Amino acid sequence: MKTQAPFEPFYLAGPTGSGKTAVALELASRLKSVAIINADAFQIYRGIEILSAAPGPAELALAPHLLFGALAASEDCDAANFSRLAEKAISETSENALPLLVGGSGLYLKAITHGLAPTPPGDPDLREKLMAFSLDDIVSWYQKLDPEGAATTNLKNRRYVTRNLEICILAGEPASELKSRWERNAPEIKAVYLHRNREDLYNRINKRTSMMFEEGVVEEIRSIGECSDTAEKAIGLREIRQFIAGEIDEATCIEQIRQNTRRYAKRQESWFKREDQFVRIPLAPDDSPTVIVDRILEIHDLPVS
Repeated sequence: MKTQAPFEPFYLAGPTGSGKTAVALELASRLKSVAIINADAFQIYRGIEILSAAPGPAELALAPHLLFGALAASEDCDAANFSRLAEKAISETSENALPLLVGGSGLYLKAITHGLAPTPPGDPDLREKLMAFSLDDIVSWYQKLDPEGAATTNLKNRRYVTRNLEICILAGEPASELKSRWERNAPEIKAVYLHRNREDLYNRINKRTSMMFEEGVVEEIRSIGECSDTAEKAIGLREIRQFIAGEIDEATCIEQIRQNTRRYAKRQESWFKREDQFVRIPLAPDDSPTVIVDRILEIHDLPVS
């Protein structure tokens, strides 16, 4: 008896606010069998569903969803951890369903599609020696060996600093350079990028920010508890905490979140301009998810039901 080959993953990317969730659900309704896998750095966390614009209960019920709310907000997650989780989800679903990876986190998506270069495994003897130094000492050492990496690392987190310094010493080169290399240079993938003109995208971001407050994002953040260094980077978290503390008013909070979200969308757009394996699909403001999926199916041969 002939067995079906595993489904190859399909990647749906786009900047924040571009409408990826609605398009993913439309794809799921049109294709034979689909499992939607999160590829967003913040939708993986529980407790910030409103802030991260994660699919709600009604949307989650329409198709199988994986890696949404998979981690507590107190847990750290970098590109390497995320890619391992995603690869496991792809492996577990691809025999019976098309893995549809949806998100706008460029580094996380590239870690999945290209594979991060392996870093040296931990060395217990070296780790023990480093523990004898003060945090200031290992920070200074790390800054000398990898100034670029140190500039983007939380230098108050001893675990992060120690591991990165360990990589520098064991590999004999800056950890940041090693972490920027890929296992596969040009993998063949099926992928699209939803592109909206700036005015349209910014209008959508502005509306979504207002909707977050209507849906109760302030109470969500008020009850979130401890957050990891990764979760702390979620846009809006710092601003809403300032509002809760009475440091800024609600109007200022909303406008700052809108501004920071627009800046983030601009960075996403710059990232994906370099990723030519993602076919850009220009969208008009009134394009429905049905119309968008029609265009995707014209470009890629996907298993239509």
